[in-house]
Amino acid sequence: MARIAVIGAGMGAMAAAARLAVAGHRVTVYERTETYGGAVRRVERDGFAFDTGPGLLPLPAVYRDLFVKTGKEALEDVVELVQVDPAARHVFADGTEVSLPNASRAGVVAALDEALGAGAGQRWGDFLGRARETWDRTRRPLLEEPLWPDWRVLAEREPYPAVPHKRLLRTRRARTLREIGSWELRDERLAALLETQVLAYGLDPRTVPASAAVLPYMEHAFGTWYVRGGMRELARAVYERCVRRKVAFVFGAEVTRILRRDGRAAGVELADGTSAGADLVVADVDPVRLRALTERPLDEEGDVRAGTLSPPFARFTVLLALRGAREAGAAHRTVVHAPDFESELDLLVAPGGERPGRPTVTVLRPDDPALRPDDAHESVVLSAVMSPEVGWEDEAVVRHCADLLLEAAGSAVPGLRERLLWHEVRTPAHTQAETGAPLGVVPAPALAAGGGRFLHPANTTRLPGLYRVGGWSHPGGGLPHAGMSGALVAGLIVEGPEFRGSQ
Repeated sequence: MARIAVIGAGMGAMAAAARLAVAGHRVTVYERTETYGGAVRRVERDGFAFDTGPGLLPLPAVYRDLFVKTGKEALEDVVELVQVDPAARHVFADGTEVSLPNASRAGVVAALDEALGAGAGQRWGDFLGRARETWDRTRRPLLEEPLWPDWRVLAEREPYPAVPHKRLLRTRRARTLREIGSWELRDERLAALLETQVLAYGLDPRTVPASAAVLPYMEHAFGTWYVRGGMRELARAVYERCVRRKVAFVFGAEVTRILRRDGRAAGVELADGTSAGADLVVADVDPVRLRALTERPLDEEGDVRAGTLSPPFARFTVLLALRGAREAGAAHRTVVHAPDFESELDLLVAPGGERPGRPTVTVLRPDDPALRPDDAHESVVLSAVMSPEVGWEDEAVVRHCADLLLEAAGSAVPGLRERLLWHEVRTPAHTQAETGAPLGVVPAPALAAGGGRFLHPANTTRLPGLYRVGGWSHPGGGLPHAGMSGALVAGLIVEGPEFRGSQ
């Protein structure tokens, strides 16, 4: 039985902690804030409650597996999972609207044909077929196995089976998501549907490899799910599973250094000057902080390097308390597309200083009594991907961005301005305070191809006894990916370097 110190109480860290405790290890989690969950947080005010992190759960099988492997109670025994239908309503820049059924290819094809014209649904359906091939080729190395030592194989091979496209007397194949939309979908609205689904992960569709097709495919194939009571309930359930497995939590305990002994990680030193010995250390922190904790670079030439996705994106969120009941048939999620998507992307990658125009906005309206004071009110969450360098310390900029999101949300919530009791903003600075991530950046999922720029550092490090977990390590950001990182770290510790992932 090993003593294991876990830095951070994010979802990946807790997933690893629960699995390691079941394997017989003595696990202590040190969390610098006063609660668990990382970015999966909740704000409560005046009887309203809001998720401030992820609002929906794709690929719930990851957390089902966690609960099966760590106790007798299944995930559905401790939280109520609800399949969201429609999966999303989209309002395009030209005013066209379409509601896409959840996990139904035939339903999606029919809805797109009706809204966008005959043939649109078939083109999207054909794309999903190619995306499935991409998923089949990359699922194990990118989700279920430790990062390959020869990771350049993943970096160099494009797994998306692009359709040949004749252009200027040459036959070419899509190598970026933008090219898939332009050459294969051949409809600006279909292209916008594809690109905004990837933008939601903080990825630029103009530069992200075609392999990013797996992201919309995951949502389509495995459905979009909501946890009744809010996504914070998932974090609570994982935390309580850890506690039942005798994982110890120390909150308000900031780790300032990873101790070494005989060339190995040997524990942690805390901000109050105390230290705790350990045989192994698992760190759920961003790469910049991890390098500071080890007091020397962990990644040397030849490793997958962190921070290659430049510039990174962050999320801006507005929480709305509304008077009046949610209308019958309202969509749980509405995506209001930007009037000028290209300008939106240009501002995301431009240096700070210029005020953004109206971005693509996601509007979440869960029909959940737990999130409102009574049925005569409604809680709504608006969010948009924005540059972390907008200038969030300027109150005028924050008000400007909040107004942009409110303007867009009018397309999703009837009578929004008249119903608004109050709103509260959450800038990337809030995310930084809660997760410690520089500038409040949210990590993206790992992707194949792209020269390795979309891979994350391996779960093992060059310092023996130190492991990485969570969204900043393989296989990257997002709730399913964080849960898989916990499974990979636990497997590497319990089974050793020969561990090759789930079968």
